[in-house]
Amino acid sequence: MTKFLLSVHVLAAILAVGSITVAASMFPRYALRALGGEGDGEPTDDRAPGIAALLHRVCRAYAVAGLAVPVFGIATAVQLDVLTDAWLITSLILTTIAAGLLAVVILPRQRALLDRAPDLSDPADGARRAAARLAMLTGIFNVLWATVTVLMIVRPGSTTGA
Repeated sequence: MTKFLLSVHVLAAILAVGSITVAASMFPRYALRALGGEGDGEPTDDRAPGIAALLHRVCRAYAVAGLAVPVFGIATAVQLDVLTDAWLITSLILTTIAAGLLAVVILPRQRALLDRAPDLSDPADGARRAAARLAMLTGIFNVLWATVTVLMIVRPGSTTGA
């Protein structure tokens, strides 16, 4: 049973979280292109609005699917009797922060850019600045997941010898 739970946990992490990290990382560039704020000498792309909308849908859908990652991770931890280990608790905290960042900040800001309202809290802010902030927040989200991945592999205090 442990191998099954761990397999589903890892597959869900690869498919769901991996998809979110890629789509969220690509979103700011296409949203900016869709708003006509490229500024990097890149040609305007008529497909940019559709691509940005697709990337946002991918992030939303896989965020829901990503709930399987901690669910199966916790089930695996229970089977392995490591639920109280510091590395796992730290991973759960970082996972919660990453999920909160995605749900409360990244997805709403993506939606705001798609709605052509780059930053509702500061109407004077331009699309380029809003896209740059979103890219930074997405980078933080990705670093959180990378840290969780490393903790899952290294597992400080593990008795497996790995």
